[in-house]
Amino acid sequence: MKILAAELLTSAAGPEGFPEHELPEVALIGRSNVGKSSLLNRITARRSLARASGTPGKTRLLNFFRVRRAEGELVLVDLPGYGYAKVSKGERRSWQALVESYLERRPNLRLAILLQDVRRDPTADEIDLLPWLAARGVPVVGAATKVDRLGARERAARLRALAAAGLPIEWIATSGRTGEGVEALWSAIDHALSSAG
Repeated sequence: MKILAAELLTSAAGPEGFPEHELPEVALIGRSNVGKSSLLNRITARRSLARASGTPGKTRLLNFFRVRRAEGELVLVDLPGYGYAKVSKGERRSWQALVESYLERRPNLRLAILLQDVRRDPTADEIDLLPWLAARGVPVVGAATKVDRLGARERAARLRALAAAGLPIEWIATSGRTGEGVEALWSAIDHALSSAG
């Protein structure tokens, strides 16, 4: 998978800042500290397109990244992480409203990638998200992150556990550190884009 170009298109603090364009969009959703920025950098073959931080909850805006490949252009949308960050309830509610306003009203959204640390059990946040997205016609694929930190047997058991725990979607084993799963994620993205027609 060759990435010809990747750049930050814009960052938005609210719907008024969402960019207008005709390109398909793919949203990355996950808890704070799930490895979203690292995986996004791997997907785009860029070292520091998205800023990875040791501080959970650092991403507080929607970041739109324009990506050009031989197969065509698209926009990857990095949504603020949820759940872990030590912030006020008011700020957390504003993040949730921002994310929901994007997911509900974005006509060119073609796929949501739900990131889940393979070592952690899903919470109500992740479990409730799937039917919420399904009701809005947004397809979802799962990216089980940080699989490089587990042995093969434990990894397989954790992937089965995610589906059994209330997340019955396709799960792709990924690692932002090693690049595992990047090709499979692009295949899932391409399938969603072609299915959307």
